Formats: sequence, structure tokens, C-alpha cells
Amino acid sequence: MNKLKSIALAIACCGIASPALAATTVVNCGKLLDVKNGVWRDKVSITIENNSIVSISAMKTDPSHIDLSGYACLPGLIDMHVHLSHDPKPQVEQLRDRLTADTADYAYASIKLAERTLMSGFTTVRDLGAGGGLNISMKRAIESGSIIGPRLFTAGKSIATTGGHADPSNGLSQAMRTAVGKPGPEQGVINGIESAREAVRSRYQEGADLIKITATAGVLSQASSGENTQFTDEELIAIIKTAKDYGFRVAAHAHGNEGIKRALRAGIDSIEHGTYMDDEAIALFKKNGAWYVPTISAGKFVAEKAKIPNYFSPVVQPKAAAIGPLIQSTFARAYKAGVKIAFGTDAGVFPNGENAKEFRYMVEAGMPELAAIRSATLSAAELLNQSKRLGSIEANFAADIIAVKGDPLKDISTLEKVDFVMKDGVVYKKPSLK
Repeated sequence: MNKLKSIALAIACCGIASPALAATTVVNCGKLLDVKNGVWRDKVSITIENNSIVSISAMKTDPSHIDLSGYACLPGLIDMHVHLSHDPKPQVEQLRDRLTADTADYAYASIKLAERTLMSGFTTVRDLGAGGGLNISMKRAIESGSIIGPRLFTAGKSIATTGGHADPSNGLSQAMRTAVGKPGPEQGVINGIESAREAVRSRYQEGADLIKITATAGVLSQASSGENTQFTDEELIAIIKTAKDYGFRVAAHAHGNEGIKRALRAGIDSIEHGTYMDDEAIALFKKNGAWYVPTISAGKFVAEKAKIPNYFSPVVQPKAAAIGPLIQSTFARAYKAGVKIAFGTDAGVFPNGENAKEFRYMVEAGMPELAAIRSATLSAAELLNQSKRLGSIEANFAADIIAVKGDPLKDISTLEKVDFVMKDGVVYKKPSLK
């Protein structure tokens, strides 16, 4: 017991423990967006105790209050599809990293990406896949206060089939594949029903919060197709049923139409990207109550990079050029048809911290500003099964508050310039003095 106390004291003295919170904090907002009712509330005081909102009342001026009287306050934003383990690089550099970098190298490099994401106003993210337990460890490090970052819900290692989009041996030579060994369920690669179940259980063992599968081929993997179906119906059913047994929700990377429909029929919770969905797929979304997470930002980024010689490999370049430009129009069709949409960007494919650009692309495609904000607050919280804790500023909710100058209901790009960030009652970013 004495040894444990010594360790605890050592951690506390070195500044690793979570930031200390005042007993009561009050934030004064010039305007506060009530996302549920879609209206601004003028001049309010938000009272916070520990990490939760206690009450919202008419503004009371006090020198001890955090003064945001010249700002518009909103709930902390939620991105349902990120990869905090990396930022984009030309693919020759990515290949070099795969051959020379250890998980610890990626982990150290990712610290600034987590902080950058939080400082851009995203207080919660869903990290959909990293190897070596990196995102699981990052979640623990953020929760303990060792590093600064958003609240994480993590998928651990994505689940793929052999040669599929999340097979870590993809693109390696035969000699290299022999040297590293054939990945199996523990590494997130399955073939058949039993290994599908084992892969889900391995994610439970490693501490994941949800399951992510790659139901179709992908753009950035070293394989010729960007859309072919990669799981059998039986494998999908085994994964999703096992996931439900363990209390997991399941997200599916999917570009190709057949893979999208197979995943929806099997009971998937969300489809990521969804590029080639047809009317039948849209009907399945609505019938099953599944969510669509668009990732328009990633599509635009890879489409632009596909124009740069040698940025992508010869295998990836035509896929990026073909698939990337389509996602925004797919989003427009899905939104118009009434598919449930949760905000997600695939940050990591493009630079982490630029997540808010997605709002602009959604509005360009026909989604009203309030609906876009709701997709990154109320809707995202619902998909996370956190509707009673996240996505709104109200009593008993987590004290996640951001503030901006201007009115994002009139100019959505305002959300690309966040001046104030609070997560769990702790202030991480304040307006700069001028």
C-alpha cells in the first residue's frame, strides 16, 4: 500500500494527474446555441461543478466568471471518424515509416495531433482504427491527463479479411509477408465465421469501445479495387452478432454499393464514406435506422492529391481520382432522402485539426447550418449512445463548451476559427488578448 501511495504522489508531483478543477466555475456567454430547439439564448451564465453543467441562467456579471460575453457558445463538437495516429504524407514516406517506425514513434508523433484536434473545438472523437493498441493507449493517456486531447471512443484495430483494406500486410512483398507472418484475428484479419468472432473478442480484450470493419476495399490501400466487397454475409452477421453480445456498436468503412448493402442487411450501426450507395441502399439505411458518416473532407483531399505526380502510388492514384470527388454528391443525395447523418471527416487522411471544414462542404451540398451543427452534436452523441451526456449544453451534461466570434447559423465557416475550448470543465483554449 505504501508503494502504491508513493507512485501516486510521484505522478501527482510530476504534473501527470488530471487538471485540478475549481469547486464551481461560471462561464458567461453573449449567446448560447440551444441545439435541441435551434435557437440562440442571449446573455446566459453556465454554472459548472467538477466536470458537469449544473445550471444555465440569466447572465450574472462577476470578475471571477469566465467572460465570453462577446462570443457565441456552442456544445463541444464531435467527429465520428478520425485517425489520431497519423497525418497525411506522400505514400513513399508512408512506406518508409512502415518499415522503420515502431508503434512508439507513431504514438509520440500523434500527441500533437490529439492536442490540435481538441484546440479546433472537437472535444469528442471516435478513432476508427490504429494498430499496436495505439489509440487505446492514447485514450488512457488523455483520461489520466498525461497528454491533451479530445475524449476518445476507440475501435482499436480495424477488422478486415486477408488482403482487405485493413490487412496490415497489404502492399508488402512476399518475402516481407513471410518475415512478419500472416496476420490473424488478434491483428484484426479474419477468414470465416470463427475467426470473425475471435477478432471481435480480441478487440474487447484490448479495450476497444466499438468495432470497425472494412466492408469493402479502400482508396489508400495497396490493392487494385477501391470498392469490391470483402466480407461474406455470414462473416458480417457473425461479427455484428458477437459485437452486440459484448455491447459494441459496429461501424463499417464501405465505398462499394454491394458491400454497403450487405453490411446494412447484417445490422451495421454506421456506414463510413458510402460513396457508391444506390437507392436500394438508401432505403436500407432508412429501414434499419443506420447512420451515414460521410467524410467529404477526406474525399476532397485525396482527389486533390491525386493530381500531384507521385504523391500516391500507381495503384492508389486512379482510385483517389475516381472515388474522392464523389462523396459530396453522395452526401447530398443521402441527406435529401432523409438518411440519418452523423458528422465525420476521416481526419488523418487529411490533416488533423482541420475537421471543421466538413461543415462548409455539408452546407455547400444542401444541408442547412443548424442541421450540420446538430450532426456534430446531437446526432453524433446519439450514435455514440451518449445522448444523456454529450452534444448539448444543459444541466447534468459534460461541461464541453466552445466559443466563436460571429454566428455559425449565418456563416458556417465561423466554426473553423474556434476561440475558446472547455472539455469536462477544464479550459484548454482562451481568446487571445488584442
